[in-house]
Amino acid sequence: MFNPSHIHPMVVHFPIALIMVGFLAEFLGLFINKEKCLTKMGFYLMLLGALAAIVAWSTGYFLTSELDGAPGLLRAKHKLFATLTLITIIVTSIFRIVITYKKHDTLRLRYLYSSLFFLAVIFVGITGYLGGSLAFDF
Repeated sequence: MFNPSHIHPMVVHFPIALIMVGFLAEFLGLFINKEKCLTKMGFYLMLLGALAAIVAWSTGYFLTSELDGAPGLLRAKHKLFATLTLITIIVTSIFRIVITYKKHDTLRLRYLYSSLFFLAVIFVGITGYLGGSLAFDF
């Protein structure tokens, strides 16, 4: 039987994939300057990843139930890193939108938002690992 708590595990794969592939495109775009398509692709994937992260975070926060004991502690860590992922990818997206809109896309700023993007990749990886542990171990 289907219940609303099943929605969260179904949607979490989208922000993981979008954020990680978006960063890969952005990273390659830093070193292949002639290929502007990679940077643009990384930008759009970042935006889609931010939207998907909002959906994934919301479904986890509002549609899943509280747990006790060891699963509860693991869920608390998962929730913390999910929130860090969400904040980081939203801040990175806003920063990148402002830079793109104002046409201040210097190499130094590209390295800065790429670093923030990489931090989001680390957080989404940790979040996914903890969520997978939660789903498979408990």
